[in-house]
Amino acid sequence: MDYAELRSRIGALVAGETDIVALMATVACEVHHFDARFDWTGFYRVTAPGHLKIGPYQGGHGCLDIPFERGVCGAAARTGEVQRVDDVEAFPGHIACAASTRSELVLPVWNGAGALIGVFDIDSDRPAAFTDEDAEALGAMLEEVFGRC
Repeated sequence: MDYAELRSRIGALVAGETDIVALMATVACEVHHFDARFDWTGFYRVTAPGHLKIGPYQGGHGCLDIPFERGVCGAAARTGEVQRVDDVEAFPGHIACAASTRSELVLPVWNGAGALIGVFDIDSDRPAAFTDEDAEALGAMLEEVFGRC
C-alpha cells in the first residue's frame, strides 16, 4: 500500500478547496478506488447533536441516518476514537447497512477548530481486512485535508 502516493494525489486534487462536501466527495472516491479491500467508502456527517447523516460515498447504498448510540459509525462519533472491527457480527449494536460487510474501519473527522464534522467509514466484504497502518495513514490524511476547514 502506497499511502504516501494516495496522500499526495488527494492533496493535489483538493489544493485550495474549502467546501467540505467537495472535499468529502473527492476523498471518498480516491480512497475507494485505492484498494480492492474497500467495498464501501464514505462519510457520515454530523447534522445535529448526536446524529449522523450519510454524505458523499462510493459503493452500494448506505444507511441514511445513524444516531451516535448505534453501530460502528456511532461509536466512532460518540467516543472520538477510531473503530477497527475485524468481524462486524461480533460488534454489539452493529447496523447492517449492507449484508456483505464483514469488517469495518471508521475514523472520526475533525475540522481545524477541533469540532467533529463526521466520520469516515470504510467497509470490506473480507473479514479482518484493516490494519493499524490503514488507520494511521488514513487518519493522517483526513487531518491534513479537513484540519484546514
